[in-house]
Amino acid sequence: MLTGKTVLLGVTGGIAAYKAACLASALHKLHAGVEVVMTEHATKFVAPLTFEQLTGRRCMVDTFDRNFSHQVEHIALADRTDLVLIAPATANVCAKLAHGLADDMLTTTVLACTCPKIIAPAMNTNMYQNPVTRDNLDILRRYGWEVIAPDSGHLACGTTGPGRMPEPEVLLQHVLRVLALPHDLEGKRVLVTAGPTQEALDPVRYLTNHSTGKMGYALARMAMLRGAQVTLVTGPTALEPPPFVEVVPVVSAQDMFQAVTSRQDQADLIFKAAAVADYTPVDYHDDKVKKKEGDLSIPLKRTRDILQHLGDHRRPGQVICGFSMETRDMLANSAAKLEKKHVDMICANNLKVAGAGFGTDTNVITLITREGAEELPLLSKEEAAGRIIDRALTLLEGR
Repeated sequence: MLTGKTVLLGVTGGIAAYKAACLASALHKLHAGVEVVMTEHATKFVAPLTFEQLTGRRCMVDTFDRNFSHQVEHIALADRTDLVLIAPATANVCAKLAHGLADDMLTTTVLACTCPKIIAPAMNTNMYQNPVTRDNLDILRRYGWEVIAPDSGHLACGTTGPGRMPEPEVLLQHVLRVLALPHDLEGKRVLVTAGPTQEALDPVRYLTNHSTGKMGYALARMAMLRGAQVTLVTGPTALEPPPFVEVVPVVSAQDMFQAVTSRQDQADLIFKAAAVADYTPVDYHDDKVKKKEGDLSIPLKRTRDILQHLGDHRRPGQVICGFSMETRDMLANSAAKLEKKHVDMICANNLKVAGAGFGTDTNVITLITREGAEELPLLSKEEAAGRIIDRALTLLEGR
C-alpha cells in the first residue's frame, strides 16, 4: 500500500528506539522507501546498521558526513519525503522541533520538510506531564503536527504512567491513514453497518445468522483510508475494529435501527452491509425456556426494515447502498430491491458462488444501479470495498 512513498523515520535517544526497528521493517514490507535518520544519542540504544539491514538504505546520523553525495543531503531528503514520523521522540527533540532549532541531521532535515508530520513522544511520566513538554506538544499541533499520545504502563525507568511509545503496529496505522490511499473522501461522512444481529429468545438463546462482518469492516477501513469521517454500526463480531473509526456496537435489529436512523442525516454515503434479522421472537422469556416433550414453536414478528427507512427518509444529495445476499435469481431479486427500497445501489452476491458469502476473505459482487449491472471479479473484501466506494463516489459526484 506504500509503493512509491518515502517515509522519513526519525529515531531519537530513548529506550523505545528498539521498537522503531520493528516499525522500519513493517514499512519496508509494505514497499515504502524508509529513510532512517537517527540522533547521536539514539545510536547508543540501536546501531545504525540495524536499520540499514532492515530497510536496505543508508541510515543517516551526521549532517556533515563526507560520504553523502554532492547534494545538500538534508535538503534533498526533505524534498523527496512524503511523511515524517519521529518515533520515539524525546522531550529534548520535541522542544527543539517546537521552537525551530536545527542542530543535527534530524532536526535540520525536518525543518526543511513541507510534508505531513507525525510525532510519537516517549519519555518518563514526569517529563511527559511537565507543563513545558505539554506546551511544546501543543505548539507542534498548532504548526500542523499530528501528536500520537503515548501509552500508559510500566516504563523502563521504573515509574508507571503515561510515556510509553505505542506499539509499531499502531504507529503503522497512523502512517497508512496519511499515505496509503488518495483522500478523495476528505470532508465526507460515511455510515457503515456490519455484522449480524442477535434476537434474544431467553437469557441463553438467540436467533442470528452466519455473517462475520468482514465486508462491512472492510468498507469502513477503506473509507477511513480515503479520508472520510467514518461511523461503523456493528453487530457482535470477532473482528478487531478498524482504527480511526467511530464504532457503535449494537446487538439486536431494533438496536441497529435506532443507531442508524439517529445518524442517517449526517451521512453523505451510507453502506448498509449488515445482515439484519428479518424476524425476531414475539416474546422474550426472562428465564431459560426448559426442554419439554414434543416440538417447540417460536412465534416470530417482522423487524423494522432499516434500508427501507433510509430510502424513504433520505436527505437530498445522499447516496445509499444496500447489500443483497441471494441463493437464486440474484439479479432479478436485487434489481427489485433497488426499486422497492428507493436506494441508489445494491451490492449483490450469490451465496452459492465459490469465494462469495459469509466468512470468506474474498467476495464476488455485482453492483446494481439504475444505469445497469457491473459484475466484479473475485476480489479480496478490501479490494471489493474499494470498488464499491468508487462507484458510490461517482454517484455522489453526479448529484
